Amino acid sequence: MKLKAFCICAALLLSILLPVQILPSFAAEPSAGEAALEVESGRLLYAKNEREQMPMASTTKIMTALLVIEECSLDDVVTIPAQAAGVEGSSIYLQEGEKMTVRDLLYGLMLRSGNDCAVALALHHSNTLDAFCKRMNERANELGAFDTHFSNPHGLPAKGHFTTAHDLAVIAAYALKNPVFSQIVSAHTYTIPDGGCGYARFLQNKNKMLCQYEGADGVKTGYTKEAGRCLVSSATRDGMRIVCVVLDSPDMYNRSGELLDKCFSEYKLYRLFDSNEYIVELDTDVSEKTCKCRAENDFVYPLRKEELAFVRIEEDLPERLVLPVQEGDVAGNLKIYLKNQLIFSQKIVSIERKEKSFLDILREIGKRNGLVCGSTNFLQNAALQAGAPATN
Repeated sequence: MKLKAFCICAALLLSILLPVQILPSFAAEPSAGEAALEVESGRLLYAKNEREQMPMASTTKIMTALLVIEECSLDDVVTIPAQAAGVEGSSIYLQEGEKMTVRDLLYGLMLRSGNDCAVALALHHSNTLDAFCKRMNERANELGAFDTHFSNPHGLPAKGHFTTAHDLAVIAAYALKNPVFSQIVSAHTYTIPDGGCGYARFLQNKNKMLCQYEGADGVKTGYTKEAGRCLVSSATRDGMRIVCVVLDSPDMYNRSGELLDKCFSEYKLYRLFDSNEYIVELDTDVSEKTCKCRAENDFVYPLRKEELAFVRIEEDLPERLVLPVQEGDVAGNLKIYLKNQLIFSQKIVSIERKEKSFLDILREIGKRNGLVCGSTNFLQNAALQAGAPATN
C-alpha cells in the first residue's frame, strides 16, 4: 500500500516537473490581442490587433518586478505594512508586521501573483502607490511602450489601466534580458522562510507553460473578469528566445503554444555579420601607409529562409584616412538592411595607430611645391619650408 502511494506521488511530481509539449487536437480560438517577438533583436514575428489598448490583469506585474529589480536592493528587508495585508484577489496572505526580503516578495509576486506582494514592493520603492505608478509609466515610455498606462502595481481593474499586446511584449522582452528577472520567472518553485507569521511559504509557479511547453522559461499569467485570460510566455530553442503575448484569450495556454510553434518553425537565427571575419585596410593621405579597421560587434537576426535574399550590407567609408589616426578612431559605418529597412548599424573603427613621420611631412611639402622626391634639392628645399635647418 505504501509502495502504491509512493508511485502515485512520484508520478504526480514528474507530471509537474517534466515538460510536456502542448499539442492541441484543434486550433485554439484566437485572442483579442496577440504579439510575438524575438527577445534579443526585438523583431516582431507575429501580430494580431497588437496595437489595440486593453486591460492586462496581473501581467502588469512584469513592470512592477522589473522596476523593483532595477531600482531596489534584493536584500532589503521589508516590514509588511497594513496597506499590503489583505489586498483582494490573488495573494500569499502577508500579515502586517512580518518581515521579508525584496527577493522573497518578488517570488511571491511572480510565481503566485500576489497582489499583496505588489503593494508591499511598490510602497517599499516609492512610499506611495501613486508615486510608484508614476515611475511605472515613466519606465514604460523609456522602453517605447507608448500605448500603455499603469494605475496600480498589480493589475486589478482600474480606470486608465491598459496596455497593448505589442507594448507588453516589448516590456517583457526587455525584462527577460535582466538575469534576476529571468531567473525568477523561470523558477518552478520557491520557498519563502518564516518572516514572523509562524510558517514558511512554499510557492509553485502558476504558469503552466513551464511544464507543458518545450523550452518554456517564463513569464506571467493574468486574469480578471474585465481583462479575460492573459498570458505572457517565453521559450528558447536553438538559441532563439521568443516572447509571446495573448490578451483576453479563451484558451491562453494552447493559443500561446500554437503561436510559439509557428514562430519557431518559420524563423531561424542567422549570423548576418561576423566581426572576426571583417577587417578592411584603408588608404591614407600618405601613399605608402594604410590603416586596418574593423567593426567590432557580431549581428544575429531572426529571418525566414526566403528573406536571406533580401539582406544587404553597406559600408560607408572614406576614400582615404587623414593621418594621424589613433586606435579606436571612427573611420566609417557599416549598415545592414532587410529590403529597405535598416536593421543594424555600427561604427567601423581603426584597430591600429598611424602617425605621419617627418619624412612624410617633407614629401607632402615637396609635392605641393613641385619638387621631385629623389632630386638633389628635394630634402633641402622641403626641410627649409618645414622650418628645419638646411644641411650641406
